[in-house]
Amino acid sequence: MRFIETPLPEVLILEPRLHGDERGFFMETYRKDELARAGISAEFVQDNHSSSSRGVLRGLHYQEPFPQGKLVRCIAGTIFDVAVDIRRSSPAFGRWFGAELSAENKLQMWIPPGFAHGFCVTSERAEVLYKCTEVWRKELDRSILWNDAAIGIEWPLADPILSEKDAGAPTLAAALVLPAF
Repeated sequence: MRFIETPLPEVLILEPRLHGDERGFFMETYRKDELARAGISAEFVQDNHSSSSRGVLRGLHYQEPFPQGKLVRCIAGTIFDVAVDIRRSSPAFGRWFGAELSAENKLQMWIPPGFAHGFCVTSERAEVLYKCTEVWRKELDRSILWNDAAIGIEWPLADPILSEKDAGAPTLAAALVLPAF
């Protein structure tokens, strides 16, 4: 597996080694020892699977306390996946990074604890799998407004389909509970 650094410290793109022939392909999507060599010593405790149609935007989500690190991949279709550093006092506080993840490119994104996460679907449908380092707890679930001008994410769509929760999320400046750096 190849680990590609991003402009956000600790956020990585993972590119698997693909072994293919006329029958199809094989790839490792998770290997604890290789992740540890790249500085990811997380223990994953929950797997999630979402399915969404074109134009759906989910996020920006985080959990505090007990922040979740996420290893995200798209197994069908294409998404634009985003991480935002929301750790108070972090030198990268408020900065974001986004990348296209797709069934075709087979890339994954590591989003460490303390980052908000969101994605939008740019294909007709998309299925997303992600491993989490903490279990989801409804009472700790938090959101930041997807189009907060102070963050300035360059989403590849202008009028997304949002949940009521995501449409009414606070800005980063108005968020009451943020993780520490």
